[in-house]
Amino acid sequence: MAEISQKFTNAFIANDRWKLYFKGLGTTLEIAFFAAIIGVLIGTVVALMRLSRRSGGKPSILSYIAGIYIDIIRGTPSVLQLLIMWFIIMANNKNGVLVASLSFGINSGAYVAEIVRAGILAVDHGQMEAGRSLGLSQSQTMIHIILPQAFKNILPPLGNEFITLLKETAIVGYVSLTDLTRTANQISSRTYEPFMPLIGAAVIYFVIIKILTLLLAMLEKHLRKSDRR
Repeated sequence: MAEISQKFTNAFIANDRWKLYFKGLGTTLEIAFFAAIIGVLIGTVVALMRLSRRSGGKPSILSYIAGIYIDIIRGTPSVLQLLIMWFIIMANNKNGVLVASLSFGINSGAYVAEIVRAGILAVDHGQMEAGRSLGLSQSQTMIHIILPQAFKNILPPLGNEFITLLKETAIVGYVSLTDLTRTANQISSRTYEPFMPLIGAAVIYFVIIKILTLLLAMLEKHLRKSDRR
């Protein structure tokens, strides 16, 4: 028992190491937050591109471009995309948070695009026809009628995407960013005892994700209530 207590002290208390965990967690949350915003913006635009059609009803050039983007991003590892962004595309910019946020945002955008596209397709096609019959253009109908209805279908999967994104940020140590996972590794190397730091980081991740999961469940419950009104 005394040995476990000593290991805990070395991992979290000695030299105020608990502050390092919170600092690493701050980096993790910062990257996930900005990446989520970028992902939603990119994903929404790409989803609309994916759904665009020519006058004959065939997919437009924009739809093909969006499809290529989605295939490339979903077909390559996120860690490889991060390394390409860090060492090639933004090699002259060593702002790690910015580079990581862009990389994860672009990666998330491909998945968000499919979520948004599915949400829009779930809305009855007659809603588009109704909007056009009222004199609205296709874009106006999409913004004012289709997207608000699709929002309820889109929001829960978006929450799950953010949770996934939060966990994926654990690879930012590859570009020398000190996030929560890298902090645990650094403390492990200093104390020569990996168990406590790694388990501690795992517990922090679990608590944060559990809180987000509960909030997402509450949101879904609220949306279901509004559907029954």
